[in-house]
Amino acid sequence: MATFDTADGTRLAYHRVGAGDPLICLPGGPMLASAYLGDLGGLSAHRSLVRLDLRGTGESAVPADPATYRYDRLVDDVEALRVHLGRDRVDLLGHSAGGSLAVLYAARHPDRVARLALVNPSPRPVGLEITDLDRREVAELRRGQPWFPEAFAAFERIWSGAPTAEDWAAITPFSHGRWDAARQAQLAREEEGRNPDAAAGYYAAGGPDPDATRSALARLEAPVLLLTGEHDVGLPPKRAAEYAGLFPHGEPAVQPGGGHYPWLDDPEWFVQALAEFLR
Repeated sequence: MATFDTADGTRLAYHRVGAGDPLICLPGGPMLASAYLGDLGGLSAHRSLVRLDLRGTGESAVPADPATYRYDRLVDDVEALRVHLGRDRVDLLGHSAGGSLAVLYAARHPDRVARLALVNPSPRPVGLEITDLDRREVAELRRGQPWFPEAFAAFERIWSGAPTAEDWAAITPFSHGRWDAARQAQLAREEEGRNPDAAAGYYAAGGPDPDATRSALARLEAPVLLLTGEHDVGLPPKRAAEYAGLFPHGEPAVQPGGGHYPWLDDPEWFVQALAEFLR
């Protein structure tokens, strides 16, 4: 672990895994400690993964001002890390909600991004709508799974507008290419690394305008890989292709049978796709 100080004096931690040119990795959750990313299925054999613990998570300090948890405010932290690493430009990877932060960094600092990898990114920063029908089509692909009847019934209650807290928990299997005891135990461990106060502030009101973000991304010259899983209800493949189309040099990639954590579902496929893009 190493640390650096941000513009407002908050000390942040990052973790290096592997050797070679750095790849800054931004975790999702939102606001999960970066440990859940591990070595991204073995991607550390190709690049030095620089996993950032966002403020208030993992080994990073809690900020004095909780308003700085909002994701557009975190852009300055990523820029401070770039300066700390001494790089004129960086390769950047964001997973899930971390993709929102990576997208805003690219919009604000396009000349500082060499390559941008978005892994199952949230569509929220660009205002891309994912409809109930989009999610239903993807969910239907899992009918052969033993957990499907209960989980799909919970989804239907959510779509009807009358969900319970238990329903939101019941649809969790739809986010995973595999849903077995090992994956469930791993997910429970990951949740221990979430800062709920920070998570509540990540998408707080007053954030960036999606239209302005789209306009900025339309001028981004860096190559962009936008990867999702065939079974990811968070970003169905056809919407991922639409998202990738917002970038002048955007390329979609869909992992067969993959969910929201593609480096766990098929590490070999994931590493090959990312290594080729980053080469």
